[in-house]
Amino acid sequence: MTNNLKTTPLCQACQAAGGRMVDFHGWLLPVQFESIIAEHKAVREGAGMFDVSHMGQVLVEGKDAWAFLQYVNCNNIKNTPGAGTYSHMLTERGTIIDDLIAFCLTPEKFLVVVNAACREEDVAWLQKHAPRFNVRVTDVSDQYGMIAVQGPHAVEKLSRVLGDVNGVARFHITPVVFEGAHGYLTRTGYTGEDGAEVMLAPEATVKLWDALLKEGVKPCGLGARDVLRLEAGYLLNGQDADQSRTPYEANCGWVVKLAKEDFIGKPVLAEQKANGVQQKLTAFRLSGAGVPRTGCKVFVNAQEAGTITSGTFSPLFKGIAVGYVQAGLAEGTAVEIEIHGRRIPAQVVKTPFYKNRV
Repeated sequence: MTNNLKTTPLCQACQAAGGRMVDFHGWLLPVQFESIIAEHKAVREGAGMFDVSHMGQVLVEGKDAWAFLQYVNCNNIKNTPGAGTYSHMLTERGTIIDDLIAFCLTPEKFLVVVNAACREEDVAWLQKHAPRFNVRVTDVSDQYGMIAVQGPHAVEKLSRVLGDVNGVARFHITPVVFEGAHGYLTRTGYTGEDGAEVMLAPEATVKLWDALLKEGVKPCGLGARDVLRLEAGYLLNGQDADQSRTPYEANCGWVVKLAKEDFIGKPVLAEQKANGVQQKLTAFRLSGAGVPRTGCKVFVNAQEAGTITSGTFSPLFKGIAVGYVQAGLAEGTAVEIEIHGRRIPAQVVKTPFYKNRV
């Protein structure tokens, strides 16, 4: 099976560190190293690092680069050099192709970081709409490896290796040089903790991984990453959001800027804003024992009302989940989630489940 999977520049390094490797959307990636709970603790209390080299990087260049990104995204894309914007790229039906981050390098050059599972589709979509604009779209993903370092001590550890990065603001990008390789450092994150991501040439990425290991940064896998991102209330594209759901349905209406002149999917979203949605992504916390998983049914007043899209055991909150049910359920509403044929009591809660000081 593994012979057909794509590998990242850090694949051998992850295996050498004890990573248990699995198929993740066609990529061979570590699901865990020591344990999910130990890796979760490292990120919440110290510093952990993730191989995210499977993520895609797309350069958008040209006189119309900003106008083009404004048109293919529902959020207002910042065009100040160094600034980044989280946004959703939509179909004409207003549904979500991908959630991405667009970083402004210059007003005519942007680096767009996209999800691995839909990288090719994203690039094709961008290239389809590019001819309307004076713009070039180039997939540069293979030029980079990428490490995400997360946790309250992440920036401190990174600064020992890369030089002081404390001055880089949240959701910004800056050029970096490591071992003679030029790349970028961004300050975002998928865990709810402080931290940064470093994009470098593949060989330099391996050297950075080794340097961070020596600084005591714990390798972490997909298992901990999924728990951490769900606690922080972040979407998993293709699971919590896809081309059957709009940003309003995915409880991300804040990324929709209807005041913009035009963007793909705007008419549908304007109608939803005016009339509301029938279903919305809603968060739940179990009151009883059990671990909710994708596909579990949700019951309200003993009637089947929806389905869990993401669920897990959280060391902080026990069983937590999100799923689509009828819009408008108030916080504290009692529900039941069916797990292995048993209906476990739960209640509607607000996201994020966890919010730190960042």
